Amino acid sequence: MIDLDEINDFLSTEFSQIKDDYEILEFSSDNISILNRISQKHLRPGGTVSGPTMFALADVSFYIAILANIGVQKYVVTTNCNIDFLRKPSPVNLIAKPKIIKLGKSLIVGDVFIYSEDNNEPVARANFTYSYK
Repeated sequence: MIDLDEINDFLSTEFSQIKDDYEILEFSSDNISILNRISQKHLRPGGTVSGPTMFALADVSFYIAILANIGVQKYVVTTNCNIDFLRKPSPVNLIAKPKIIKLGKSLIVGDVFIYSEDNNEPVARANFTYSYK
């Protein structure tokens, strides 16, 4: 397993475009929480966080969960995602909690639950399959 400093260095180097939006709150091979700093650019009319913002958070957080389990690899790619929007999120920071269900030889399957920072009921659930070498 890699440590928090190593994953932050990798993300800063390879994905510098996301460093201002996300923060790793908890990091271990089986317990990860990612904060998405929500600002006006993430909101739709009516004051709700946009679906694409929640999808991006789910994707980033599951990717980080994978790296926590297999180490830093550049060729880890999303092959499938389904997302259910369960309730209207508050216009506050979001927190994602990814969970790997199966870590196979070439595919990784899991879920991500997303919460508004001010509510313990999930606002979205995503199911992912990733491929890696």
